[in-house]
Amino acid sequence: MLNQRMKAYDVPAQYQKMGIYPYFRTIESEQDTVVTIDGKRVLMFGSNSYLGLTTHPKLKEASKAAIDKYGSGCAGSRFLNGSLDLHLELEDRLAKFVGKEGALVFSTGFQVNLGVISSVSGRHDYIIIDDLDHACIIDGSRLSFSKVLKYKHNDMESLEKILKKCAPDKIKLIAVDGVFSMEGDLANLPAIAKLAEKYNANIMVDDAHGLGVMGSNGRGTSDHFGLTDKVDLIMGTFSKSLASIGGFIAGSNDAMNFLKHNARSLIFSASIAPANAASALAAVEIMEQEPERLQKLWDNTHYAMKLLKEAGFDTGHSVTPIIPIFIRDDFNTFKITKMLLEEGVFVNPVVSPAVASTSALLRYSLMATHTFSQIEESVEKITKCAKKLGVLEAQEKLIHER
Repeated sequence: MLNQRMKAYDVPAQYQKMGIYPYFRTIESEQDTVVTIDGKRVLMFGSNSYLGLTTHPKLKEASKAAIDKYGSGCAGSRFLNGSLDLHLELEDRLAKFVGKEGALVFSTGFQVNLGVISSVSGRHDYIIIDDLDHACIIDGSRLSFSKVLKYKHNDMESLEKILKKCAPDKIKLIAVDGVFSMEGDLANLPAIAKLAEKYNANIMVDDAHGLGVMGSNGRGTSDHFGLTDKVDLIMGTFSKSLASIGGFIAGSNDAMNFLKHNARSLIFSASIAPANAASALAAVEIMEQEPERLQKLWDNTHYAMKLLKEAGFDTGHSVTPIIPIFIRDDFNTFKITKMLLEEGVFVNPVVSPAVASTSALLRYSLMATHTFSQIEESVEKITKCAKKLGVLEAQEKLIHER
């Protein structure tokens, strides 16, 4: 039965047959503003390396030095034999950076949310999530014994209705993305904090896409809003701005002690490799020492947004380096992704079921290391392909109908 089910799954094959399958594209070079695919130069506008640190010499040197000192891996979990002094140094640096007492490093960001969200509340408690939260928040809540409640995206009236229904003497954890990874908009953290205080709830911010992007020196969404003290738990990943692999949770020392002994994805997963920890630590140091890098990211973001809007694209409510370019049709989204790759531009398609088919989009993301000329070239080619497919004409018609 299992083999029959696997064999019957033919959705990818259908798109491959049409020649528009857009996933698992093989890159033959460093993750930079220009990558090599099939031996050809391609502009990369689909990376999460917001600060462009994946090729930074200091990160490479730190990784190599860590391998020389500690070897290639830890061969065990943090709970047992896999805790290095390097991990503790990184945790101390991260806690200070995001403004919390302590931090705890996990092997991936996904593992952070699985372990934290599934363990912090009990059978009679509540986990409250935005309906556009990342998959790892959803999966973490599914592993919890708590009651899981969803509110409409950034709809504070919807959130308050849910909070009113919750028992006042139980834990109510609001787990929310700081920066929403597909739409590029921010959580309405000021309003969430007011409601949390009113209904005695707690807040966990997943800042995978906010760390290195928002706030002073990239300290994140909570810092951006001046609400670090109102947020109980701050989660971040190393695979975006920190140009490595891994993740962390930051909060009170009591919370870190609890999670060390209860988060199953920490206790039963292998520890982050020394090279990854060292490169993440180097990335934090660069973020603190080179504020001009963050400024360049925002200069690029504002310039790209200006060009895309002038070209007539619908970019939704994004206010970050993640810019959704709405195509609003699954097939056309796959088609334009293929056309753009042939033109030498890499972007990511987002289609149903990740979003409704009528909200299908290209996820266009900026790096601090992009040049204005690269941005101009990409927008010019996106516009050219969109016109060939009639996307801009359809959007203009939709606007008039409204």
